[in-house]
Amino acid sequence: MKFIRNIFKLFFVSVEIVFLLICLSNAWVFGLTNGRTYTKISKIPPREVALVLGTSPRMRSGLSNPYFTKRMDATALLYHHGKIKKIIVSGEKSKGYNEPAAMKNYLIYQEGVPEEIIMEDPEGFNTYKSILRCKDVYNKKNVIIVSQGFHNLRALFFARNNNMNALGFDAQDVTKPESYYRNQSREILARVAAVVYFIFGISSD
Repeated sequence: MKFIRNIFKLFFVSVEIVFLLICLSNAWVFGLTNGRTYTKISKIPPREVALVLGTSPRMRSGLSNPYFTKRMDATALLYHHGKIKKIIVSGEKSKGYNEPAAMKNYLIYQEGVPEEIIMEDPEGFNTYKSILRCKDVYNKKNVIIVSQGFHNLRALFFARNNNMNALGFDAQDVTKPESYYRNQSREILARVAAVVYFIFGISSD
């Protein structure tokens, strides 16, 4: 019986530690990014460059991905209101799949953004790599990161911890309840991973 009690005690202590880690990690992310994300174009200060984080242009069903189109809408809004001068579209490029090219083409042909101001980063395989490459490869620190709000906090966490003068401009979220709650739940855990990976210098998704 004593052995069983010890097992239960260890289990509950482990649960408490995990819960504390989740709370502290999310508190760190929120604290570091507080006041640096914007939803209104009139409020966000200008920056040299927009860093647009990639996502697939189409869903598994073959339909247009609303997360993709909303990010492009937000990026074009920044440009047409004079908030940015250059755009880096960062995402995954592999055989038969090219997020940066899809973003660039959409911005040019659907949003009226000039081709010459758009730079493609085909090695933005995850959020952390997109942030680091923006700083180290493209030498851009004064940036506005464009993604949905739930994602921007984690991206800003990486940017701020890498000494970038970054802001976040939140693209409109997708209003389907199942998508909203799934993404929020995923990001709570992803922020924990981001904190752990940052501390140990490991690249994260």
